[in-house]
Amino acid sequence: MSVTPLTAKQLTRKIIEKEALFILDVRNEDAYSDWKIEGEKVTSINIPYFDLLDGVEEVIKKLPADVPVVVVCAKEGSSIMIADMLAEEGQDVSYLQGGMKAWSEHLEPIKVGNLNDGGEIYQFVRIGKGCLSYMVVSQDEAALIDATRMTDVYIDFAAALGVKIKHVLDTHLHADHISGGLKIAQATGGTYWLPPKDAENVPFSYEPLEEGKNLSIGNTTISIQPLYSPGHTIGSTSFIVDQSFLLSGDILFVDSIGRPDLAGLAEDWVGDLRETLYSRYKALSSELIVLPAHFMIMDELNNDGSVSASLGDLFEHNHGLNIDNEEEFRKKVTAHLPPQPNAYQEIRELNMGKIQKDSEEQREMEIGPNRCAIR
Repeated sequence: MSVTPLTAKQLTRKIIEKEALFILDVRNEDAYSDWKIEGEKVTSINIPYFDLLDGVEEVIKKLPADVPVVVVCAKEGSSIMIADMLAEEGQDVSYLQGGMKAWSEHLEPIKVGNLNDGGEIYQFVRIGKGCLSYMVVSQDEAALIDATRMTDVYIDFAAALGVKIKHVLDTHLHADHISGGLKIAQATGGTYWLPPKDAENVPFSYEPLEEGKNLSIGNTTISIQPLYSPGHTIGSTSFIVDQSFLLSGDILFVDSIGRPDLAGLAEDWVGDLRETLYSRYKALSSELIVLPAHFMIMDELNNDGSVSASLGDLFEHNHGLNIDNEEEFRKKVTAHLPPQPNAYQEIRELNMGKIQKDSEEQREMEIGPNRCAIR
């Protein structure tokens, strides 16, 4: 029978389109329990590679006859070997090219809206990591927000659209993934913007994101004022695009709210978090479409694979926005903090330019799920 390679993009499309899939994950148990491929119609089991070296006859009994089977490992090699063994026993099977490392790095661009001047806004869904980044396009210019380290994807996408990246912005100092913002700005000649309270003593130059500054892209204005929005970090800054879209960074998600502890200051920053969510955001139009910097669970994806919701809907349904008592809010937030992101202190230092890591070290630092949210 046949063995078919499956790219991360192909697998992403199958999950977005809600195709039934059966994942045989042959990584170690701890890696699988920490982070695995999920989807509405995805079923998976974990049988470590070393447990299959003597034969796959027993595992074949656990595989469905009517659902495509995909073998997954960390880097690809083990999954190819197991897929070949399954094929020799008469099983049609696919394997994920590049393994979970490729899954972690894939970015799926999805158009999420039109702008009033004819421009567009795109969301880049990093489905294996839960990261979301954005490109705002107007006329022949673009702004890029919360870019990941896979810089070529954004540069190539802009080139395909025939636009020049004029501005590159990070909503805050990221701790769960490595920013590509500075590298992209240097490569394209764009201006790199950072919240100054998150960028003290960085060794590179940047423009400060401060209240009262407006950034123009073509005929579109990204309004910074009055959305200084601390809580996840002390400098977190949100953007309103075209009076229609609220880019909330890691302050507010579709199904959760941001965590305030990644600098070890949960007790101090939880008050800022509440002030941002319950005062600053509450004063905004309920019709704004919230576009966050992360998602945590696959249920947050819309039918087209994008992640968004109106601010009004979130104030109605997001539990983190419906805790009236301030003391109760503080207790719930600080008592339900998830595990820290992998290598988050080093990622913070890397994003501030204080340390350097090669590409393989950066890949290893990012392995694992999104952990920026509190549910």
